[in-house]
Amino acid sequence: MTQTATPTIKSERILILDFGSQYSQLIARRVREAGVFCEMYPWDIETSRISEFEADGVILSGGPESVHASDAPKINAAVFGLGIPVLGICYGMQAMASHFGGQVQASDVHEFGAAKIEVKGGALLSGLSIEPNLDVWMSHGDKVVELPAGFEVSAATPSCPIAAMSRESDHLYGLQFHPEVTHTPQGEALIGRFVHEICGLGHAWNSENIIELRVQQMREQIGNDQVLLGLSGGVDSSVVAALLHEAIGDQLTCVFVDNGLLRLNEGDDVMRIFAKNLGVKVIRVDAEDQFLGALAGLSDPEDKRKAIGKTFIDVFAQAARDVSKGSDGKKVKWLAQGTIYPDVIESAKSHQGKAHVIKSHHNVGGLPDDLDFDLVEPLRDLFKDEVRKLGVALGLPRDMIYRHPFPGPGLGVRILGEVKKEYADILRRADDIFMQELRAFDWYDKTAQAFAVFQPVKSVGVVGDGRRYAWVIALRAVETIDFMTARFAHLPYDLIETVSNRIMNEIKEVSRVTYDVSSKPPATIEWE
Repeated sequence: MTQTATPTIKSERILILDFGSQYSQLIARRVREAGVFCEMYPWDIETSRISEFEADGVILSGGPESVHASDAPKINAAVFGLGIPVLGICYGMQAMASHFGGQVQASDVHEFGAAKIEVKGGALLSGLSIEPNLDVWMSHGDKVVELPAGFEVSAATPSCPIAAMSRESDHLYGLQFHPEVTHTPQGEALIGRFVHEICGLGHAWNSENIIELRVQQMREQIGNDQVLLGLSGGVDSSVVAALLHEAIGDQLTCVFVDNGLLRLNEGDDVMRIFAKNLGVKVIRVDAEDQFLGALAGLSDPEDKRKAIGKTFIDVFAQAARDVSKGSDGKKVKWLAQGTIYPDVIESAKSHQGKAHVIKSHHNVGGLPDDLDFDLVEPLRDLFKDEVRKLGVALGLPRDMIYRHPFPGPGLGVRILGEVKKEYADILRRADDIFMQELRAFDWYDKTAQAFAVFQPVKSVGVVGDGRRYAWVIALRAVETIDFMTARFAHLPYDLIETVSNRIMNEIKEVSRVTYDVSSKPPATIEWE
């Protein structure tokens, strides 16, 4: 299968070199939010790629290493030969200082967490606040103790006299703290100042311009060829469908595999939104029996995921063969996928051996060899929040675009143990009641993810004068920004009580409802 990269904006762009920080993706998101396109590459990319990127500015991320380690990542000197502004964050600042002859040493007082810096001057920090002090988020063990030639101190803390530095003549800047995290309140303004005032860039990266650019690119890339898309009803594939339909109209055919593990009425909703309202060609494949058959007898979460993934490939492949035959004589050449930028970043890291597979999931790229498509991935350089904004701009329902995340295997991993149709039907109804009440109490948008879980244990209950021995449903709701960590949502008791009463009154197969008060870590967000 041939992969064709999606072209990107060639002007006004920031290059981010990743030294391994857990916050690296946040840097890229903040730059994008400032209206400037950026891409992130490993710190050791080839010199030729650095120059070919044609950046207007470079940001060096933080990282877990010490510049004194024998194998410590080093900044490619070519970065400083570009003659453009460079911002080093945390390890990036230390590596910059070391590169230019400054001194870095282990700090007697490690700073991890909130801190206040005293701003001394410099174009990057001056004027960000009416106060001389700025609240920031520190995370470092080493620190710069001697400035390189030509650099000046821009900010300090009592334990870190060089908390920021700059060489204004060459537009070189270093920050010991992390402006990309929300715990640095002026961080967004700081990054905006770097890209707009210091790098001199505008705000060209916005939904309207992205749509116009992508439509033009896809028309040039696809021409008069036919395109096939696996439409799941999730945000990414839905936006790809809307974007492709805008670009090529009836040249697009979507295959929607209804696996019987979707939310209540989701299959009908997908057909209504895309086929009826938007006029997209959608083929709906009812494969509930195949999926449930493949899951019969399986209780291990990873076994279930693999069975769902394999069955999806089999079902989609057969549908793809039928479409690709081209009853109108036009064979399908392209396969569209909803790959987004975090997928690309994580894939690159895993190929470098720096990431571990936590869960397996299906990828349409695993199609059999007889289905040899070229790939078109119009969201490949977009973050999830950018994809959502694109979807709204394309006219997709906001409730659909900003819906809580739903796992690829669907209810298959929200039913503990073996998956049966009876369990899926119960869970669908319980989950829908939970969503209804979250919205009614104005808590849906206050939680990042919420859902119901089917537990394959029975509990005694009393209904009227009768005894009920029925299943248990658990409710899960979390608050998080990045999904790396999460706190269980402190839902009002009257909301939980309303949901519990409705589920047990309206679903006779349920006798007990519990609420999950586990945070991540140590728990995961999903139960399986």
